[in-house]
Amino acid sequence: MRRWMGIPVAAVMLTACVTINVYFPAAEAKEAAKEFVEKVIGDQAPAATPQAQPSDGGKPGGSASVSRPGLEWGQLASRIDWLSLAGIGSAHAQSPDISIKTPAIQAIQSRMAQRFDSQLRAHFDSGALGFASNGTVAVRDASKIPLSDRVGVNQAVADQGRDSAAVYREIAVANNHPEWEAQIRQVFARQWVDSAKGGWWYQDAGGGWKQK
Repeated sequence: MRRWMGIPVAAVMLTACVTINVYFPAAEAKEAAKEFVEKVIGDQAPAATPQAQPSDGGKPGGSASVSRPGLEWGQLASRIDWLSLAGIGSAHAQSPDISIKTPAIQAIQSRMAQRFDSQLRAHFDSGALGFASNGTVAVRDASKIPLSDRVGVNQAVADQGRDSAAVYREIAVANNHPEWEAQIRQVFARQWVDSAKGGWWYQDAGGGWKQK
């Protein structure tokens, strides 16, 4: 009996040595990116139809009953997941949400939306500008921009790129994971294209231009 009393204590001691792995929440990041992007460029893309999640079909449970006649302590102990009881098993599955509701992020979003509507949208429509593969805006065909507007458009493109980089960094920091910045940028780079209006241009992974 005494030797079994020591098992829970040992399991609890193991928790002090466990490193909690927090994985990048890709699905939550995509939802956050969609919300942010569509407030900047407008809700241009149709909403995706949600797919039904299959049920598990009521899989039979495998827990042991302590009231079962004739069950020895050794058999009971072998059926108990001591690591789960100690909280170790669930530690590896932690995955936080992605928040974009900070004042700094919303201020950047507002600037980007105003700039897009007033200075960039018309040039996306003409094909002069497109979404770059790194999650920014790029000049695709300068000849489509009137000469008198080129300086202003180039400045707006640079400002939009600077704000894009700032918001990717700010989202990572605001969610206490600055190391996620590159992954957040990748998610946003895809979302700009997904939310783009038909006829707009974007760069593929190799840097080539394609029209949506």
